[in-house]
Amino acid sequence: MANYKDIKGFHVQSLSTDPAASAIAAGTWASGGSLNVARRNLGGAGTQTAGLAFGGEASPGNTADTEEYNGSSWAEGGDMGTVRKQLSGCGTQTAGLAFGGATPPGSKSTATEEYGGTSWTAGGALGTARKLLGAAGTQTAGLGFGGEGPGPTNNATEEYDGSSWTAGGNLNTARQDLGGAGTQTAGLAFGGSTVPPNTAATEKYNGTAWTEVSDLNTARYAVRGAGTQTAALAFGGSPGATETEAWDGTSWSTIAELATPVMLGAGAGAQDAALAFGDSPISGVTQEFSAPSDFSQKNLGQVYYNSTSNAFKVTDQPVPGGAWASGGDYPSTVVESGGIGSSSSDGLVVNNASGAPNAFKYDGTSWTSAGSMTTWRYARMLGAGSSTAGLMAGGSTSPPALPNASVLTEIYNGSSWTETGDLNTATITNSAGRCGTSTSAIRAGGKYGTPAPQDFGDLNESWNGSSWSEEAELNTGRRSQGGTGTSNTNSFIVGGGVPPNNATALCEKWDGTSWTETGDTNTARYQNCTSGSTSLALNYGGNLYPSPPPYSALTEAFNGTSWAEVADLATGRQYIQGGGSASSAIAVGGYGPPGAVTAATEEWTVPEANSTITVS
Repeated sequence: MANYKDIKGFHVQSLSTDPAASAIAAGTWASGGSLNVARRNLGGAGTQTAGLAFGGEASPGNTADTEEYNGSSWAEGGDMGTVRKQLSGCGTQTAGLAFGGATPPGSKSTATEEYGGTSWTAGGALGTARKLLGAAGTQTAGLGFGGEGPGPTNNATEEYDGSSWTAGGNLNTARQDLGGAGTQTAGLAFGGSTVPPNTAATEKYNGTAWTEVSDLNTARYAVRGAGTQTAALAFGGSPGATETEAWDGTSWSTIAELATPVMLGAGAGAQDAALAFGDSPISGVTQEFSAPSDFSQKNLGQVYYNSTSNAFKVTDQPVPGGAWASGGDYPSTVVESGGIGSSSSDGLVVNNASGAPNAFKYDGTSWTSAGSMTTWRYARMLGAGSSTAGLMAGGSTSPPALPNASVLTEIYNGSSWTETGDLNTATITNSAGRCGTSTSAIRAGGKYGTPAPQDFGDLNESWNGSSWSEEAELNTGRRSQGGTGTSNTNSFIVGGGVPPNNATALCEKWDGTSWTETGDTNTARYQNCTSGSTSLALNYGGNLYPSPPPYSALTEAFNGTSWAEVADLATGRQYIQGGGSASSAIAVGGYGPPGAVTAATEEWTVPEANSTITVS
């Protein structure tokens, strides 16, 4: 006989641990056996169960001491021939390579030594005396890059063949105290210091040249690494000396933190079995990172019972947990143009360089050509849709902007642009954000030349895929506001400028019939950008008129009722292009530092999280 649960209920999995996005995301750090000689600024090589520690700064003075790790404890090995600190290393426990560093009283070194499992022998000297290099590879195919020497930062790469070093391709970003992983022909460089500031830059090496790829989430120096070019781990460093990030060949994600901060320590091993040892202040601490061989895959919306914590949980995507990260720069500076996006890896922006209506689309890493619009325009067009089905409307065809405001609408099919039905009213300084789709959108507010000049307009038009129709007006006229929505019956206008020329915090929702005022933003902003929907939105950047610059980096998240401040943009700016959702958004260009136009791209992402369900 069927019971009530079988008829009306559903089965809930019982899990001993929370689900995770991957085995690496489920990994944790645990304490290992301490070094016999506490130290910092040391070299490291090998694996988690066969590690090698050598050189460094002990107490007192620098050391040539070498130790071997067996997965639980360290044992003394043969001392190095050259006492030094801030050196680099690669290879294995029985075939290690040590190079560079600083020798007493602090001279930069070219010395290279090879370890055979019991003792060190001299190898070929580096071409340039350096310390704090990045390292990758093996004893017979080593890679050294960046570092300090002769100046504060260096971009030189050298390759070792088992007897001598030769020059390789230069890093794009010169830096010191950076992390490294991989091999001589498939290397990875990340983080470090450009003296100042710290950098999040990541580059991959193909044996000839370095290519810039997605940045670390946290810029830091003294970061250490393990793994390969397609599966690496970055950990420790300053700031955020406990932070760990995993690289999947495309992007970095933040995972379990170190149990003990690692600053000026060393790293070794693989992504799923890494080793961290040494620390500053001088320490012998050792930590092991391990990813489980068996884990539960995280699925958004999954409800389960955690038997260990005795709690019902759900996997959700809370907006306050999000963060901005640097993306690939736009091909040129861009401001007051038109831009949209469906996510942090999907953008479409039109260049506003005079006479060049070129468009570019974003894939999460870089911008590529998206063809030219039929008519050049500037002064903030309205955007809707995505990089495969986009819409741009309004704007101005030539300076001065208002007398030359446009009614033109163009749609994009993923490869080319086509003119379609015109707006009823020519308009500029429209909403910034993804204001619907290419077949269902809203254009509200802005600045009009007709029927009568309006600096802060309240007119509203709805797009049905072929034509625009006039709809109920906004409650409060405004221009240069944020705007977002999923269709022409579900849209959101946020902030903007109101008379006489002030920023506003007012927000209005559109349901297809009328506008309703909803919860105000915490900070009034003008020339801002918005992503998401009427129930879950993100508002970022802008100007705090009438306050003078600097421009705002503030980001606020909307839960359908009220706004809360979340992580700031890295660069405060106004007249941003962008769009996406509240959990995956993109911000491009705008005026950054006062008077300066920027090409910077930032990506907003929100990690999935396992939240406890409170029941009564």
